[in-house]
Amino acid sequence: MADWELSGTVLVGCNCDYGCPCNFNAPPTSGDCEGGWVWHIERGTYDGVDLSGLTLAIFADWPGAIHEGGGKAVAFYDDKADERQSEALEALLRGGEGGPWGIFINTYELAGVQAMPVTLEVDGERSSYKIGDIAELQMEPIKNPVTGDEIRSGVMLPTGLVFNEGWCAASSVFRVSDGVSYDHSGKQAEWAPYSYTSA
Repeated sequence: MADWELSGTVLVGCNCDYGCPCNFNAPPTSGDCEGGWVWHIERGTYDGVDLSGLTLAIFADWPGAIHEGGGKAVAFYDDKADERQSEALEALLRGGEGGPWGIFINTYELAGVQAMPVTLEVDGERSSYKIGDIAELQMEPIKNPVTGDEIRSGVMLPTGLVFNEGWCAASSVFRVSDGVSYDHSGKQAEWAPYSYTSA
């Protein structure tokens, strides 16, 4: 395995209700899991190749809970990556180098890995991204249904797969339309810092 380390922010959207029961090893809200994870690399290297400022993404569809497997997925990385960066990002996404992708790869069939233009803004509960014309997430704070006040809630996962401490939001827009296809606008979203290493 390569020597690598990455840290930054991950943005998550899925078809579950706020809080996402999958975080607690409970069945998904609707019985299946349809979700996407987009990792922005603020600082990172892979075998000496600088990956800082780049982004990678997985969008998947499982017929049940993630750990039950049987899913299908597509992966994308930032088309700003040069040849060596592209090779590094693809190696991570294909799961052979560990990290969360090394666990996910055992639960789905990966249809492909493609370079795509990425626009991304990390702004807490108002974070957003667009990946080409095939995936989009616009986040907004969860609102109290009675008062309309914004609610800030989080999830603590000291041994979490993707993050250890995440913050919940609502997806005003969450759609994917390539390889897997769904629209779960108005459902669960999360943003969280992450730090992974091959060691």
